[in-house]
Amino acid sequence: MSADNLPDDNLPVDDKTVHRIARLARIAVPDEEIASLGTELNAILGFIEQLSEVNTDDILPMTAVVETEIKRREDAVTDGGYVEDITANAPVSDDDYFAVPKVVE
Repeated sequence: MSADNLPDDNLPVDDKTVHRIARLARIAVPDEEIASLGTELNAILGFIEQLSEVNTDDILPMTAVVETEIKRREDAVTDGGYVEDITANAPVSDDDYFAVPKVVE
């Protein structure tokens, strides 16, 4: 289905709407491209409208094509256990913390 096949009274995106979308998206759209961009947006909306006609009542929602299970770990607070290894790379450390120059007076 192309935008040419859509009835004129069902075209939700007019030139004013294209200008508004462009402003919200912070993109510059030359005036000579406004009409063609509106046609493209209407075609996209037409395709989306076609999707609403598909019966998905017996279809389970999916997040991936292949069913996977997320690996989980125990949610426990730890100190990491290797503070010395981390602060060994710091130019200056003090009492297991990174020491940085003062930036605010």
